Amino acid sequence: SPRAVVLLLSLLGLAAAGKLLVVPVDGSHWLSMQEVLDILGQKGHEVVVVAPEVTMHIKPSENFLMKRYSVPYTQEDLKQDFQAFFHFSFEQGSFLERFLKVYESMKRVSNMAAASCQHLLQNKELMRYLEESKFDALLTDPVVLCGAILAQHLSLPAVYFLRGIPCGLDFEATQCPRPPSYVPRGFTQLTDHMSFLQRAKNLLHDIPDLFLCDFAFEPYSKLASEFLQREVTVLDLLRQASVWLLRSEFVLEYPRPLMPNIIPIGGLNCAHKELPQ
Repeated sequence: SPRAVVLLLSLLGLAAAGKLLVVPVDGSHWLSMQEVLDILGQKGHEVVVVAPEVTMHIKPSENFLMKRYSVPYTQEDLKQDFQAFFHFSFEQGSFLERFLKVYESMKRVSNMAAASCQHLLQNKELMRYLEESKFDALLTDPVVLCGAILAQHLSLPAVYFLRGIPCGLDFEATQCPRPPSYVPRGFTQLTDHMSFLQRAKNLLHDIPDLFLCDFAFEPYSKLASEFLQREVTVLDLLRQASVWLLRSEFVLEYPRPLMPNIIPIGGLNCAHKELPQ
């Protein structure tokens, strides 16, 4: 009957649109993600972005709803720490010199991100809104694990949108092989064709990652354990992902095995007229 057809079509319309919670990361991470959110909003999906009051690039848009929360730092603090991080990242010098400078700058940026996450999780009014909104999924960049904590708290499927995670945690979480005999580590300036001594050097470069991971990601393990009231590790937060959208392209990267739920979307940052499905 006509009434049944109208009812079915209306249900299809409801099924076609989803409700997406987004917990972004500032900087270039956001610039890539924003384009996807704009397209999703234009296609009729309801997109809610949760971001701190102090940001560099995360701005409101007509294509999504933005929810802000207060943080314990100023715009000037944010600018100084990010400028220092980028400055040290491009400095020349020995591996040890570069490592120590990057370590210090990463520590400041990581502490700021962890403080922001803590203020989000302690914002009772905003958390109540998120709990009552009945989202279908959560999109986040896991280089900062606040979105991953929220996904567990709200029992939402997590979609990770990333370029990569320091220390190779993305490889470990997805159980993708990364043998040091073939895959060159960061800061080594090695290629995938190495002599025996170069492979030994490449293996030794995994050692500093233990220190980087400890200070950069362990605060989130502590935050998650306190907030979720159970023991949670960094790998627990990463392994919950339903889909990994990997902003890399094998034209520029060394080829490597991928799991079925890892989808390369490296062309996202290229000039184009429309996004593929």
